[in-house]
Amino acid sequence: MTAETSAASNAQGLRVIGAGFGRTGTLSMKTVLEELGFAPCYHMVEVFQHPEAVPYWEAAVEGNFVDWHAIFGKYQATVDWPGCTFYEQLMQVYPDAKVLLNVRDFDSWYESVLSTIYPASRNRPTPEMLSMFDAEHVRWGKTINTLIWQKTFHNRFDDKTYARSVFEQHYEEVKRKVPAERLLIYSVKEGWEPLCAFLNVEVPQNTPFPRLNDRESFMNRTGIEQQRTE
Repeated sequence: MTAETSAASNAQGLRVIGAGFGRTGTLSMKTVLEELGFAPCYHMVEVFQHPEAVPYWEAAVEGNFVDWHAIFGKYQATVDWPGCTFYEQLMQVYPDAKVLLNVRDFDSWYESVLSTIYPASRNRPTPEMLSMFDAEHVRWGKTINTLIWQKTFHNRFDDKTYARSVFEQHYEEVKRKVPAERLLIYSVKEGWEPLCAFLNVEVPQNTPFPRLNDRESFMNRTGIEQQRTE
């Protein structure tokens, strides 16, 4: 069955749809959006905390019908994988939502992914990592592997040139498919002002812009050592 969207009302639901790949400052964006009143914000960490959503994501990855409200019913925003892959479907279900495209220099992004989420999901886990992939989350580990490394990067993420082409194609497609008035192309380096202007909210006073989940903190949290896959 081809992918379909729920016809339920948009009276409640997503107000911000993140279309940028993970490792583009998305955990910082989760915190920022929640600070600005778009709470809660969905992020990869939510899936680990709420594995009951995994069957819905499995259906989405396979291109089957998904009741998106069953996943996002209580959320006002989403960033990071897995939501960014399905930004087009989410735009249809939530027609009033704005789209946020987090950007980052490809070389910096690739090195970050290569030393964080790529080995964390592809290599044999350490004891510390097993806490993220216990029996309850085995299905999610398989699903995210299929979504990102197989279906997005076609099992060729190790090929930097090919990964670059996928990365750039995704970003160009978002720019082409999302109406300009509905889209903000944004780097976390820009801070509060352009984001707040886009979302029509006030800039927080005396509140530093958060910088979360850098490479070192990710490796410390998951227990993996920095490594390259040749």
